[in-house]
Amino acid sequence: MLIFAGILIIAIGILNILNPNFAWHLREGWKVDGDSEPSDTYLTLTKITGVLLIVAGIFIFIVEILT
Repeated sequence: MLIFAGILIIAIGILNILNPNFAWHLREGWKVDGDSEPSDTYLTLTKITGVLLIVAGIFIFIVEILT
């Protein structure tokens, strides 16, 4: 079961890196009327979070395979 969780976490991390705007629209975009975009800081932090999620997902995946 943790193998699936690791793969899911890796997929979310890749999505955060490749398309950080998507995460903003899911979390904050629906609250705002009109043309509003995320700040550069928000996009950068979302990408960093994506990298951390990929690392965590790989760790979970490897630990589950080895046990």
